[in-house]
This record gives sequence, structure tokens and C-alpha cells, in this order.
Amino acid sequence: MDTLILSEEEVKRLLDLDAMLNALADGFKALTLGQVCAPPRNKVIVPAGFLLGMPAHLPGDNIAVKLVSVFYGNHKFGIPVHQALICLFDPETGSTCAVMDGTYVTAARTAGGAALSARLLARENASTLAIIGAGIQGESHLKILPRVRHFKEIRVASLHLADAQRVVALDSRAIAVDSFEQAVRGADVVCLCTTSSQPVIQQEWLGKGVHITSVGYMPPGGELSRGIIEKGRLFVETRLAFEPAPVGCDELKGLNPEIGTEMGEVLLNLRPGRQSTDELTVYKSMGHAVEDMVAANLVYKRAKKEGVGIVVNL
Repeated sequence: MDTLILSEEEVKRLLDLDAMLNALADGFKALTLGQVCAPPRNKVIVPAGFLLGMPAHLPGDNIAVKLVSVFYGNHKFGIPVHQALICLFDPETGSTCAVMDGTYVTAARTAGGAALSARLLARENASTLAIIGAGIQGESHLKILPRVRHFKEIRVASLHLADAQRVVALDSRAIAVDSFEQAVRGADVVCLCTTSSQPVIQQEWLGKGVHITSVGYMPPGGELSRGIIEKGRLFVETRLAFEPAPVGCDELKGLNPEIGTEMGEVLLNLRPGRQSTDELTVYKSMGHAVEDMVAANLVYKRAKKEGVGIVVNL
């Protein structure tokens, strides 16, 4: 069968970020309604890193399988820590429809989930954004978060100021600051985008009514403190986030899953979102395969419509 091959540059051009946000919302609703078939992700560990397998299917779309590798030493070689490949399969025949770069999809859909949480949960008048971490996710958050709120000030902090300075060059509103505390104090939305296995911000830095997002995955431990989780109202893609890694998030290990509200529950009006202007809201992302599936299918459909990519017979 003919299979469409799409490069990273083609995927970047084809993935409409606003359409992705809407598709993620539909995917989260489908998760809550039990319409998504997505076995828990599995993990292969080697000395230098690990590889995750993430399959998913939603009726009406192609089956998607993402393979994503996480090798933290890759900076020494000038290549991304996270690298991914996504394959799409026809749900009627099982034939391979497409093979595409998944590295950009992973970065975009992860930041997209955080942005969607901010659209649903941040205060309407939120005007200051803090981004902690200046890697691929820091860049992606800077690109996508301003689509959901009109931020007047964006602060970026990293372990190395030079990295923060590189990221802020992408947006004229953004400034690099010297410390995580300087970035967080007075911010309305705080996005954690690190590879830390220990909490990177302190509860006392947070003002009233802040919305926090956390996308880091670094077991054992993680970038988000248990104290902040317990002080705020917690929101997750799915309550599988409370399972042990690699399925869920280490930061949520041992907590009662009922303290977490699924994003789909908010979108379907089954549970409330923000309930007051002073409330602390927290979105902890586990990274679910449905996010890759909806984003990759958007790319595939547009590529087919525009005649983009190389067709091969596998």
C-alpha cells in the first residue's frame, strides 16, 4: 500500500496550532467519555535513556502509534533529548497510511495541552506569563500560550541565562530573568517545562489566583511539589496520571485519583473549572497518546489535501 512520508519541516508547516487546540479539546472529551482505545504506554530502558510506545485510536480517525525516545545526554551531540516517530494506520484494513516526524508533534501537542488548560482555567484578565525552562518545551509554550490569553509580559527563566535569552528572542514581549523566583512572583500563569526530578518553584512565590501547568517527566520525582498540588485544585488529561510511571506522573503517586478533575470533565460541564478568582489551579500533564493521534491526523489530512510529502510503497 502507498504510504505518505512527512518530514519535520513538512509537519511544522502543516500543523495548524489553533486547529490543534480544538482537536485536543475534542480528544480530552472523548477520553472522559471512554471513546478512546489507548493501552497504557510501555517503556524500554537502556543505559543512555528510554523509549516509550504510545498507541491510540478514536472512531473516525486513523490509528496512531508514537515511538518517542528520551535520551538526556543528547545535548552533547547537538540533537534533541526527545525524538519521536508517528505512524498512522487505516482502521479498516490496518495498512500503513503515513510515517511522519513526531518530534515537533510531541512538542506542540504538549504545550497545546498546557495552553488549553490555561484557556479553560486561567483568570480572564491574566496578563503575566512565567515560563520555567528554556528547552524545546519552553520554546513551544512561548509560541502557543499567547494564543489563549493576551499576555502583556512574559518572563523566561532557565538554569542558564543564555538559554533563556535565546528563547525570548522568539517573542518581543518576552524577557529573560535571572532566577525562577523572579519569573514566578507576580505571574498569573506559571508554566513548568523542565527535566528536573525535584520541585523547581516554591509555594510562597505564588500569588492568589495563579494557574500552574507542569509538563516535565523525570521519574523518580518531578518538577512540581506535593505541597502545591495539595494546595490547589488539580486537573489532568485522565486519571491514569495517578498510575506509577511510565503510565502516569511520579508527582501524583499515592494520591487519591478523585482529587483530580479530567480536562474532558470541564469541557463537558461534568465538573467545574476555576471557581473563584483567588483559587490556585494546577494542570499536571502525563502526555496521553490521544494528543499525538489528533495532532498527527490533522497533519495527515492537510498533507493529503495539499499534496505534500513523498509517497512510497512499503
